[in-house]
Amino acid sequence: MTMHFAGYDQDASKITDPGGCIALTDDVGDVAASWSFGGLLTHWSRKHSRAVYIPSMKRTEPELQYAYGHLVRLAQGTDPLHLLAALADGAVYYDPGIKLEDASTKPRVKRRSQFRIASKNIGVLYQQLEMVEV
Repeated sequence: MTMHFAGYDQDASKITDPGGCIALTDDVGDVAASWSFGGLLTHWSRKHSRAVYIPSMKRTEPELQYAYGHLVRLAQGTDPLHLLAALADGAVYYDPGIKLEDASTKPRVKRRSQFRIASKNIGVLYQQLEMVEV
C-alpha cells in the first residue's frame, strides 16, 4: 500500500483542496482506505489539542506486569497541519489493526486502525512539549 495526499502541498505544508484526503492505494491505484481532511482534522484537533504521554514498560514473564515512568510529557498547541506534515514526512505512520470479537460464538471483525508515532518524534506534533516529574 502507498499513502497519497490529495489536496495537500507537502513543500508549502498547506491544504490546497479542503475536499482532499489521505488515501491508501494498492499497486494499481485502487483505494483501499481513505480519510477526508475534514473528518481527520476535526478528530485530531478535538482529541489531541492537549495530551499527556506516559512512558511504560511491559513484562510477560514470570507473569504479565506493567511499569510506568515518573517523567511524563505534557504536550500542547497542535494543529492539523502538524499531523499532515508528520504523515507526509513519515514520522507518523498508519498501523492497520483488526480486532476479532465473539470468536467462539458469532465472529465479528472490527477494524481498529490507528496512526502511530515513535515516542522520540512526538515533538513534531506540538508547539510545546514539557517533561514533568510526577
